[in-house]
Amino acid sequence: MDLPKFKAAAVQAAPVYMDAEATVGKVCSLIDEAGQNGASLVAFPEVFVPGYPYWNWIMDPVAGADWHEKLYKNSVDVPGPLVSRMGEAARRNQMYVVIGVNERGKNSLGVIYNTLLLFGPDGQLIGKHRKLVPTWAEKLTWTNGDGSTLKVHQTELGGVGMLACGENTNTLARFTLLAQGELVHIASYIALPVAPSGYDMAEAIRIRSSAHSFEGKLFSIISCSTISEEIIQTFESCRPDLRQLMERKRSAFSGIVGPDGNVVGTALIDEEGIVYADIDLNTCIKPKLMHDIIGHYNRFDIFNLQVNMSEQGPLEMRRTGRGMEFRGQRDAARTEDEFRHEPTACEAGSTPERMSWNGRESAK
Repeated sequence: MDLPKFKAAAVQAAPVYMDAEATVGKVCSLIDEAGQNGASLVAFPEVFVPGYPYWNWIMDPVAGADWHEKLYKNSVDVPGPLVSRMGEAARRNQMYVVIGVNERGKNSLGVIYNTLLLFGPDGQLIGKHRKLVPTWAEKLTWTNGDGSTLKVHQTELGGVGMLACGENTNTLARFTLLAQGELVHIASYIALPVAPSGYDMAEAIRIRSSAHSFEGKLFSIISCSTISEEIIQTFESCRPDLRQLMERKRSAFSGIVGPDGNVVGTALIDEEGIVYADIDLNTCIKPKLMHDIIGHYNRFDIFNLQVNMSEQGPLEMRRTGRGMEFRGQRDAARTEDEFRHEPTACEAGSTPERMSWNGRESAK
């Protein structure tokens, strides 16, 4: 048995702000660059297409409404033509690609998800993850994701999991990925110079990534966006101290962290670029002799985590003898027999709706 060895790349860059077409063009160029440098996997920042809603932090919600409309109109349909363009770049370079996009919701105008997309080297979309809970001011923009996208995707490079920015602090979300066999963790972030004073965003990113890699004995690939002059000029008229605020140092960190929790090679702080590192998954084995929180170093007779992995939506439709019935997704009046099946036991195993781990069976 020999585990995969490959070169990984993490992009630290700014989008062409609020221009999805132009940003995807930049994405494809960066994929080509990473491919020319021998990368088998490249990670991009959170909501890189077409950018992050900084207006939520620097203006009131009413003033930000026009920006929300602009973001929605520049968001990405999944699947859609912009997704196809990025998939073609992945295929052209025979590379796995993870990228953050603002995903346009299908059931309601104005709904946007913070979504990470995973492409395979054949250019096909392998899967996606929607951020479970938007952080702080982000709640003005994004709708919650659900457990149906909290998955590890088994690839030729090993089990790949993805989380966006602040949800890398969610211990249960991270454990859910580890319990599904995650070996390569993609952590996508945005530069956050608007964070409270005293909050070192670069160090916060590094700490979270080191913790996850050390706890799970895996590799983390961290990709963060940067603040461009274009973004500063876009909002400079909104408040007198905007430039000083947005030029704050140590607002971005990108790099690759190994199973010992240390950065592999060099990392980027604030500046644009691509960082590379060689990954050898065989180095994930020995550290588990000391701590294996998915195996011998846990007590599943004491702890039991259940995860609802069913897709949530605003409506369920079911045909009955009386015609079509409609019930809201969280309608307490519906019965178990009519509308869904829930497992009756808390033992290890899985159903399409729910997974649980108690240590006696591998996660599905």
